[in-house]
Amino acid sequence: MALMAILKTPAFFKRYQVPKRRRREGKTDYGARRGMVRNDKNKYNAKKHRLVVRITNRRIIAQVVYATILGDRCVCAADSNELAKYGIPAGYKNYSAAYALGLLIGRRVLKTYGMDGDFKGKEEIDGDEYHVEEEEGENESRPFKCILDVGIRNTSVGVRVWGALKGAVDAGLHVPHKIKNFPGYTAPNERGGEPTYEAEAHKGKIFGEHLSEYMSSMAEEDPTKYEAHFAKYIAAGKSADDIEEMYAEAHTKIRADPAAATKVDKGITWSRIDSTDTQGSDGKASVARSKKIGLEARRAKVLEKISAAQEAAAAEEEEE
Repeated sequence: MALMAILKTPAFFKRYQVPKRRRREGKTDYGARRGMVRNDKNKYNAKKHRLVVRITNRRIIAQVVYATILGDRCVCAADSNELAKYGIPAGYKNYSAAYALGLLIGRRVLKTYGMDGDFKGKEEIDGDEYHVEEEEGENESRPFKCILDVGIRNTSVGVRVWGALKGAVDAGLHVPHKIKNFPGYTAPNERGGEPTYEAEAHKGKIFGEHLSEYMSSMAEEDPTKYEAHFAKYIAAGKSADDIEEMYAEAHTKIRADPAAATKVDKGITWSRIDSTDTQGSDGKASVARSKKIGLEARRAKVLEKISAAQEAAAAEEEEE
């Protein structure tokens, strides 16, 4: 028998502690979270806001939250599906949509706190570097500060989370950042050299230049695939030449009205049919909503199942 080295002794497992659930699931980087959430005691319970950006398979979600001992509290939220209201019919998870969403959440949170009049942000979108805290003017109030929270997503140069960051910064939020992560940035070839940043390349990504080029090439090479792939754009009357104008109009509309749409109360009341279904006052189909039963009813159900099983067993013995 070969000699096997003991790598982990019983003492190791006595001290072993199971990681937190969200760490086991790969959802939360607690090391990064501690750095973003921890605050000095002399801040006297001052809120430390985070700009949380999450990208799913169909959309991008942005929230401004702060941490408490009981959990995070959301101040303001925006969803890239809301961009349909501003004239963007599809493409809710590309770089241009991420920028528009960042602009939307930035203007919305400033309006929530009544700071939208003091901080206009950068109204001319040219992709150049911009920091609202460096502006010198008559306004003496400090800008609204957030820390970007990207979760466990990749943060290489040009990814979509930087588009949301740039949109929020241009909207007037103070989010500490550097331009080395934006599209158009090129690191120096030699140590000690000067890096280069092409603002025009970043502006092209913001206004969907890459999307327009892709639409044009697909329309020429495979018209059938183009009609299927960009069906929503075609239904909205948008071609490759209209993409830049579409995003420019969306940015203007977002600045004009960043408020979230209010939900209309339909006044539907629900009445219970039985223990598992309820019926709405609008006359539509019933909805499965189970009703909790008490301890005595649960015990009665158990006794009923036991007696049924006993009767079935007795019937089988008689047949044999």
